[in-house]
Amino acid sequence: MALLEVENLRTYFETEAGLARAVDGVSFSVDKGEVLGIVGESGSGKSVTSLSIMRLVPQPPGRIMPGSRILFQGRDLLGVSEAEMRHVRGNDIAMIFQEPMTSLNPVYPVGDQIAEAIRYHRGVGKREARARAVELLRQVGIPDPERRAADYPHQLSGGMRQRVMIAMAISCEPDLLIADEPTTALDVTIQAQILDLLAELRERLGMAMILITHDLGVVAQVCDRVVVMYAGQVVEEASVDDLFREPRHPYTEGLLKAIPRLGKPVERLAVIPGTVPSPTAWPVSCRFHPRCPYGWDLCVEAAPELFPAGEDRAAGVGGVSGGALVSGEGRGSAAVRTSRCWLERHPERREEVRRRTGAFEASRTGYAEAPAERWHAASAAEHAAPEPERAPPEAPARPLMGDPDTEEDVRR
Repeated sequence: MALLEVENLRTYFETEAGLARAVDGVSFSVDKGEVLGIVGESGSGKSVTSLSIMRLVPQPPGRIMPGSRILFQGRDLLGVSEAEMRHVRGNDIAMIFQEPMTSLNPVYPVGDQIAEAIRYHRGVGKREARARAVELLRQVGIPDPERRAADYPHQLSGGMRQRVMIAMAISCEPDLLIADEPTTALDVTIQAQILDLLAELRERLGMAMILITHDLGVVAQVCDRVVVMYAGQVVEEASVDDLFREPRHPYTEGLLKAIPRLGKPVERLAVIPGTVPSPTAWPVSCRFHPRCPYGWDLCVEAAPELFPAGEDRAAGVGGVSGGALVSGEGRGSAAVRTSRCWLERHPERREEVRRRTGAFEASRTGYAEAPAERWHAASAAEHAAPEPERAPPEAPARPLMGDPDTEEDVRR
């Protein structure tokens, strides 16, 4: 049994612009000791997924919809009380947030903040918790930890604050650590140190990890398996080796094409045209089709499922039922590779576009197209005549017109 299983997770937010479907039917699993990477552009739903697992989504305006399931060690976390959930957070599942300066309390020394979690979950005394906090600061590589434990967050550098967050997260040796972009806003040297530290802690403590990032280089260095998210959905899942060797979904292909390569000088990097759409107005059917160079009419007419991809597709392994992966006989869900794209059912389209335009390679010359979006616009124009222009409304009657004296006062 997997350590964590997320099934059909849907987290929506009520906004002034309408209902924002930030996470819309996400399913994945994490095994004991495994590092799962979740990648995607900003706005794809990565952080909301992690907050949903921790049940930290603010309600209102957010809510986790009925039918969602988050199973941790076989127990559905969406069915437990808030009091029970407080014992899970920090003790069984811990999280490193994106920005340590906004996550740490500015009016308490960092040592006290680490000790607080230890006292709550372990029931030890103040002196023992303080000694444990100092030892944790030493483990994460902070020099002179006895003195630094008395410092406030503003007295530490960005890298040291992130190390404090890591010390706090591992203070109770959780079974699962969620790291939400732990290297954001850090320079390259400190990034490498933080990643090495996380890898070392994983080996020493044997904990599983979910690493949320938009940096595919970090994924290649740390992760065992990758989930690629776009527009609130999982669009591809594969092992790290398979993903980098042969990306199946066009979005994953575009992300990898946009990475600069040492020793391969080019005049222009490949790009994915357009931007991530708003969660209040996801595109119909395939959500990537407005930006996809492979798109055609099928991408607009029907939404693709998570299809078995690559060798799994050729072997007929696995399938999708109700948004959840059904693995083949003798194989766990982690072994099956999937892609949410019609190209898995029509591989000839991929070859045709690559031969004709080069797909994402065309953007290196300044030419990038999304044919499905043009087809969609042309189809809408063909089946819906434009609304005739209306005459402008008459100006409303002036309420002061019957009182000349008052009008004169207003004018003055």
